[in-house]
Amino acid sequence: MESPKDSSNLRQKAVKSVIWTVIESLGRQVVILVVFFILARLLNPETFGLIALASIFIEFVQIFVDQGFSVAIIQRQEINSEHLDTAFWTTLGISILLTILSVGGAGLAADFFKQAQLVPIIQCLSISFIFYGLSSVQQAVLERKFAFKSLAIRSLLAVIFGGIVGIWMAFLGFGVWSLVGQQLSTSFIQVLVLWRVSDWRPGFQFSMIHVKELFNFGINISAFNIINFFNRRADDLLIGYYLGLVALGYYSIAYKLLLVMMQILISTTTKIALPIFSRLQAEPERLLNAFYTATQFTSIIAFPIFLCVPVLATEFIKVFLGEQWIQSIPVLQILSLIGPVHLIFFYNNSVILALGKPSWRLWIQVINTVTNVIGFALVVRLGIVAVASAYVVRGYFILPISLLAINKLIKINLNNYLRLYIVPLVASGAMVITILTTKYFLGKFLEAWMLLAISGIFGISIYILTLSIISPKLFRQILELGESLNIKIKTKV
Repeated sequence: MESPKDSSNLRQKAVKSVIWTVIESLGRQVVILVVFFILARLLNPETFGLIALASIFIEFVQIFVDQGFSVAIIQRQEINSEHLDTAFWTTLGISILLTILSVGGAGLAADFFKQAQLVPIIQCLSISFIFYGLSSVQQAVLERKFAFKSLAIRSLLAVIFGGIVGIWMAFLGFGVWSLVGQQLSTSFIQVLVLWRVSDWRPGFQFSMIHVKELFNFGINISAFNIINFFNRRADDLLIGYYLGLVALGYYSIAYKLLLVMMQILISTTTKIALPIFSRLQAEPERLLNAFYTATQFTSIIAFPIFLCVPVLATEFIKVFLGEQWIQSIPVLQILSLIGPVHLIFFYNNSVILALGKPSWRLWIQVINTVTNVIGFALVVRLGIVAVASAYVVRGYFILPISLLAINKLIKINLNNYLRLYIVPLVASGAMVITILTTKYFLGKFLEAWMLLAISGIFGISIYILTLSIISPKLFRQILELGESLNIKIKTKV
């Protein structure tokens, strides 16, 4: 049983991890968004469609680099140097092999999509496998130690440098190669900084026994990642194949914005959830309380954003991306509605992994992927809006399966669990009504940027007011948490 001191240390680590993960996530996504907005104005939809096609191949091959070893390192309660050395050299060897195979097989991917210009793009991006092989175990070691400050520094420096390279190349007229340069330079800087901030260095120990131990856990992670790849990229693949580069460009821009929102609003805390839940796996009651708390506080932040994007998407796209991306608006409006489902899935998956049940997550993802691919295949010829709609409908349809799995593991009270979402849903509804009302009365008289700003201010104000009225206790807890984080940040500074 964990002592009070150990419990206090875990809470302190969690708070510090939240601070640095928030700094990293917000800083990183702000940089990514600024760079993204600039590149979207400099490059055309066909260029983004081309890089989206290349990334389908690259992301699929990258799945096989890690073999799930990094998650196994984080999840294991006990780990030794031989485990780490074995994982590092295995991962690096696989990454070098996959780089060679990818460079040689780039033509096959280009032939499949009937885009000969993909060959040199894929060959250049294949270098990123080696970068990933050099950083995978290092990052897992730091996450296991809750060293999120080091990871934040690494991430921020990398995206800033990569963004500068991408914008500079775009201004010089390099087109799609500016996006290639951005990705490679970001990966390269990540490796350099990671090795600089980490004090762990691989030795030359290697054990087939440890390979088997890590592989037995990691095989489910790898299988999940393969299935998740088709779950996430089947829409891009089918759109690129049937509808072409331009349609894929419009769709990928909307999906990119969705991913950025999820990174800011969800992944900030779920990145910390796995190591924390793993530490509490022997204490069911504390784990359940931590699960409830994390879910509620994240939904308070995430729900209003995801539910208000549909009513502000038009102004947002026009202001930040420009008129050339208007066809992305309905796609973004629909895709944002999947946000609440992703929130639930992310935390459920963290609990499933923490309790050592990766095979459960794998089977849930199999169902997820099969329904996704079938839905995309049925509607892709109807256009990108139909594909986005299929994605959202399917997400809500299979959500109960994930909840059943969580209930078996930690025995959630369904009424108590669902009650966690009532307050953010009601407050978000009031926010949406406020924004729609503002747009109705002021939309004809204001420029898009001014309407976006005023609607956002009114909406946020009403959300906070509603939250404080219908749940004053929760509102006080949020303020106390904010004050705690602020004090911690000031102490660090």
